[in-house]
Amino acid sequence: MRHGNKDNHLGRKDGHRRALMANMASSLIMHKRINTTLAKAKALRIYIEPLITRCKTDDMHNRRMVFSYLQSKDAVKELFKEVAPKVATRPGGYVRIIRYSISEKPGANARRRNDNADMCLIELVDFNELLLNAKSEGKKAKTTRRGRSKTKKAEGTTNSETGNTEA
Repeated sequence: MRHGNKDNHLGRKDGHRRALMANMASSLIMHKRINTTLAKAKALRIYIEPLITRCKTDDMHNRRMVFSYLQSKDAVKELFKEVAPKVATRPGGYVRIIRYSISEKPGANARRRNDNADMCLIELVDFNELLLNAKSEGKKAKTTRRGRSKTKKAEGTTNSETGNTEA
């Protein structure tokens, strides 16, 4: 029985699964986004988020712990130099999984052709330049529809129609 076992084994033995996760995590760190199946993306999110949390404090112990998972010096350097400053204030949720649908991206299929597996895009949240630019352009000055008119009448001016002074 598999009481309490929440790992998705992905149809692989333990050594093969660890190598797969290390390779995918290194690719995600280096390229900032990768295309993969939905099951692998969900397993990768569980694998990589604790590593990104570790990179917030840059010391030798954390570097060695992350290297023991990734097995790539270049990925560790990239994680601590590029990714860590951007995620320093974020409390979690460093990775975004976007499922493909047929209407969303015409060139990419929502399912893989040979085995009909659900495909998705997994990316680091703070590195999507298009989304970050759209957010900064989308912020405008807040306007309201209620309240008085924008031009206030100066106090003590006379109303030309009635001849009364407003106070």
